[in-house]
Amino acid sequence: MAQSKPLKEVFSYLSWVHAVSGATGSVIAMSAFYPLDTVRSRLQLEEPERRKALSTWAILKQLVAEEGFATLYRGIVPVLQSLCISNFVYFYTFHSLKALRGSITGGSQSALADLILGSLAGVVNVFSTTPCWVVNTRLKMKGLGHRVKDNTMHYDNLLDGLIHVGRTEGAKGLWAGAMPSLILVINPAIQFMVYESLKRRMVGDPKHASSAAFFAIGAIAKAIATVLTYPLQLIQTKLRHGNMDKSLDLPPDTDMVQMLLIILKKQGAAGLFRGLEAKLLQTVLTAALMFMTYEKIARFVTVLLVRGKK
Repeated sequence: MAQSKPLKEVFSYLSWVHAVSGATGSVIAMSAFYPLDTVRSRLQLEEPERRKALSTWAILKQLVAEEGFATLYRGIVPVLQSLCISNFVYFYTFHSLKALRGSITGGSQSALADLILGSLAGVVNVFSTTPCWVVNTRLKMKGLGHRVKDNTMHYDNLLDGLIHVGRTEGAKGLWAGAMPSLILVINPAIQFMVYESLKRRMVGDPKHASSAAFFAIGAIAKAIATVLTYPLQLIQTKLRHGNMDKSLDLPPDTDMVQMLLIILKKQGAAGLFRGLEAKLLQTVLTAALMFMTYEKIARFVTVLLVRGKK
């Protein structure tokens, strides 16, 4: 019995509830704020001079005027698919590890423990879902041959893209950008650490907390994590796109360190934070709505389970 208890915690029904709630919340939130993610991608991958000194709202209007309203939602389907898979894996792993730790330590919680568990969940998530993000980053920029070099894609959806990249570029192509992604596990780890810490201190009993409280806590947590890790996120996006940024004239097989040095040399320190405004708007609003939805769905399902046992 002692050996089966850890496995019971890992494969518990509550872990599935958290995973499904997190995945659903992330899809709803991204659907609501997807145009902001489109702006972020353009700022990170296009030539810096193209949309220099424009606000996020101005870029949104410019994109609609130049390419039509539909361009704001280009690539949304593979993004939502990847996000759903990614958040399911992350929430399931995080809460399974949290439950496992609680069964060993007697339920004690701390910010450091949340940071470590979040980092471990992030590593699992990176190895599981990086190929999905590689494909959807390329699909998002498909058809922009006058701005990026990669305009010869032979796929239109996530599955076909995974097969094509696997056949033509192998594992190296599928896991492009995995190194900064592994370093970037600190982003969701910081986010969850701050979120869980604030929830324990400010919310008290989650059963009686308002939606606004969860929204605010989620926004604060994501803002802190995004600002601290943004340069690595920008490098990750460029590597996932296949080193096809014309403005940087990247050599073949550019790695993370080379990318960092090239950006600093050609664009300065400001180049490492290009698109931060749009990224903050998108990720903070998306994370806030995601956490709010996640908490409400998880609470609703948990209440149903409790009633079902009575």
